[in-house]
Amino acid sequence: MEFQSDPGLDAVMRERRQLINLAYRLLGSLADAEDVVQETYARWYALPRRQRDAIASPGGWLTTVAGRICLDLLGSARARRERYVGAWLPEPLPDRAEWGGAGAGDPADRVSLDESVGMAFLVVLDAMTPAQRVAFVLHDVFRYSFAEVAEIVGRTPVACRQLASAARRRVRETRATAAPAARHADLVRAFRQAWEAQDIDALVGLLAPDATATGDGGGRARAELHPVVGAERIARFYADRPAAASGVELLECTVNGEPGLVTRLDGVTVSVLAFDVVDDRIQRIWAVLNPDKLRPWTVVAVTP
Repeated sequence: MEFQSDPGLDAVMRERRQLINLAYRLLGSLADAEDVVQETYARWYALPRRQRDAIASPGGWLTTVAGRICLDLLGSARARRERYVGAWLPEPLPDRAEWGGAGAGDPADRVSLDESVGMAFLVVLDAMTPAQRVAFVLHDVFRYSFAEVAEIVGRTPVACRQLASAARRRVRETRATAAPAARHADLVRAFRQAWEAQDIDALVGLLAPDATATGDGGGRARAELHPVVGAERIARFYADRPAAASGVELLECTVNGEPGLVTRLDGVTVSVLAFDVVDDRIQRIWAVLNPDKLRPWTVVAVTP
């Protein structure tokens, strides 16, 4: 018997990539995003067949459910963060072109990389209230109407408009104009070279005077519990941690769509660094060392 695909099933499964993209931006964690999408589909298939067939827009239904699950998770995340060891940073993502190996997963699961998944943007999102974040991401990033957002957030369209507006102001207040990609890459390369040479003066010259460096070890890897502040302190911090030690590779890569660095020890990824460049200097460094957040990087093919 010749196998024929179910058009309805195909249409529902085509929403998977959109749901992963949405959930990652809302949660800042690919692992949590995958769990949300799995739960969303579980709820879809738990519906009686007649009820599923009566849903005019399966994609809209799935998005609504995924958004509500994310909103609930964001509400409980604040309590979890209080127990988190040190600073919490979003889970870094490699560039799609750098995924490789049998464990890379379904291409439909990969997050589309654009400015809305830049590390700086995600850090700003993480400082918002759950309702602000959901309203802003759904409306400003995914272009859902406020009426649709209201159904997910459980507030009126007017209230959702106000939430998104407040979130938008926060983004404008905290985000400086991004440096051109080529200049961003040049500074990251210069940082790598200065770090490998343990050249404190060169590192200081690349950093803004009030730069900050934040590490996320999550209690699973050694990291500073509080951000390191100031160009000279950051320069000495990295110079004291040789990047050219035996078995250590420091490689340039793409982190959340922007130039970054990955550190490997004996071939195993141990940290991923993202950079924020403002006024031709490195303003912020985010180093993720928590191995739970480096899972996607175990299958990334990065060349020296």
